[in-house]
Amino acid sequence: MNNLTKPKNSDTREKPYRCNICGKSFSRNTTLTIHKRIHTGKKPYHCDICGTSFSRIHTGEKPYHCDICGTSFSVNSHLTTHRHIHTGEKPYHCDICGKSFSDCGNLALHKRTHTGEKPFHCKICGESFSRNNYLTVHKRIHTREKPYQCDICGKSFSVNSTLTSHKRIHTGEKPYYCDICGKSFTQSCALTVHKRIHTGEKPYHCNICGKSFTRSGTLSTHQSIHTGIPYCDICGKSFSYNNDLKKHQRIHTGEKPYQCDICGKSFTQKCLLNTHVSIHTQI
Repeated sequence: MNNLTKPKNSDTREKPYRCNICGKSFSRNTTLTIHKRIHTGKKPYHCDICGTSFSRIHTGEKPYHCDICGTSFSVNSHLTTHRHIHTGEKPYHCDICGKSFSDCGNLALHKRTHTGEKPFHCKICGESFSRNNYLTVHKRIHTREKPYQCDICGKSFSVNSTLTSHKRIHTGEKPYYCDICGKSFTQSCALTVHKRIHTGEKPYHCNICGKSFTRSGTLSTHQSIHTGIPYCDICGKSFSYNNDLKKHQRIHTGEKPYQCDICGKSFTQKCLLNTHVSIHTQI
């Protein structure tokens, strides 16, 4: 692949075995086989004690050390890639847009934004993804698995980044600051939307009437004028009935209009209050 520019001082040994997914080459076929498991997610080695699966057999030995920061690696090629962090070297260039990367694996992932390639498929619903980790997260929709739990309130999430954002509700942390007015936000996406107040940018356009909006959710709500379908103006989710939309929006607003007259606890829906009240009546 002529879009992969070799770094200086790279290994000059012949590498006849090429990965047909990302283009990386290897001197041994066995090394290529191990490498391809990064793409396929295949983990053929299983621990007979705990059942955990692995893509290769690990001895735990990491004989390759970075002479700058001391980090150790089990494979020399991983050390080579790691060193680019210190040198700032990005020897792999996209032949479509010119963007550069420190390793060829990231270049291969990037190129899928241009090609639209999505080689990872969900066996349950058939949806496809450009990265294996995107597929892993998606599968949790079907399994309802939520492995990331908040140690403060116990709420669980399917994605670790969502847990990180959630915990800011408890800590009050707002690490994203507007460099124009100084306002801070818990999420970077909220800052992005906010800055459009200053710039006047409206990147979401109605394909029916041409009107533009700062948020995709506002566009979706606007389009309901044309389609008659009610949308949430915050997240853009659509609903069959206005009543369902009203209930949904309480997730964003935090409104809990139904209150237990025994203990004072509040709920977003009347059915949840009724379920709760039964706890008191059963005592």
